Amino acid sequence: MPFSSRRQFLSALRLSIFPDSHSFETPFKLNRLVVAAANDPAAFDSKSVDCPFVFHHAGSFYMTYIGFDGQGYQTGLAQSLNLIDWQKRGCILARDAKNPITRFNIAMNWIVRENDIDSPGELKKVKGRYLGVYHAYPNAGYEQGAAVIGLCWSTDVMQWQIDPPCLSPKDGADWERGGLYKPCLVEHKGTFYLFYNAKTEGKRWHEQIGVATSSDLKTWKRHVANPIISNGAAGAWDEIFASDPCVVRAGKEWAFFYYSLDAKGKARDLLATGRDLFHPKKGERILIDVGPAGSVDSTYAHKPSVVSYDGALYHFYCAVSGKYPNETRGIAVARSAKWT
Repeated sequence: MPFSSRRQFLSALRLSIFPDSHSFETPFKLNRLVVAAANDPAAFDSKSVDCPFVFHHAGSFYMTYIGFDGQGYQTGLAQSLNLIDWQKRGCILARDAKNPITRFNIAMNWIVRENDIDSPGELKKVKGRYLGVYHAYPNAGYEQGAAVIGLCWSTDVMQWQIDPPCLSPKDGADWERGGLYKPCLVEHKGTFYLFYNAKTEGKRWHEQIGVATSSDLKTWKRHVANPIISNGAAGAWDEIFASDPCVVRAGKEWAFFYYSLDAKGKARDLLATGRDLFHPKKGERILIDVGPAGSVDSTYAHKPSVVSYDGALYHFYCAVSGKYPNETRGIAVARSAKWT
């Protein structure tokens, strides 16, 4: 097959020499939102959509995302056949006024799926059901209070039963006492790895990434060397935040996609890699950078989710333009191959 660019030729040459190496770059942005806030002011996602998680199930691609209506987060689902054109399927996890954990927020961020980065992310059943993981903030408003993390279960990805929280900030170290953020749940050789980012206490907090493990999904043990992805030094891209892990297998390595926030307020997607799930080493390149003025991601380009399809790697992310509270926040995508 002829190569359409020098980049594709060099990538193929690299893989032929180093068959266990991977290219994680997705330089070709679609430059438009693929999932946006609803026009209906009564919708659960009327203000913004955020935090994509893309997977494959029953012959289609699906995306869970977080909708914000001014009161709190709820979880939506969208469906696509080509990863570009998405149709919303509705809210699949709604707040529950009778539940002290989810009365204001319920944000499911991950469902256990196949681990390979070269895959479409097919869901895997655990104990006969699909296993998701959520985080929930205790107060009304935008990420108000110290959030907790818990598991949830489904037989059809539309109806979900939630378990009580399994991780709480009060049980963690100082770096996570301010609250827990986006979880990522990976099953590998019978062990479950629950990656998450968390924040310190105070108005000017920092966020970093840690991991807890379990063999029975009941007892969780935080890694002794948490956080496994910590903030960089002064001037680094991730000086303030190292957040929102998306962990996938890439040959003999594990790829830890995450987003950064620097002291200038720029949020971008970065990458760390490691031979195991406890010792990622940060890369030296920005994977998804903030776009120019007027673009959909001129303010932030962050919160990664990756799948592969038809030989290309797709990198979904939250694209933000404008300034809060008048920003536009939705889901965009870039990929490893040019758009045709």
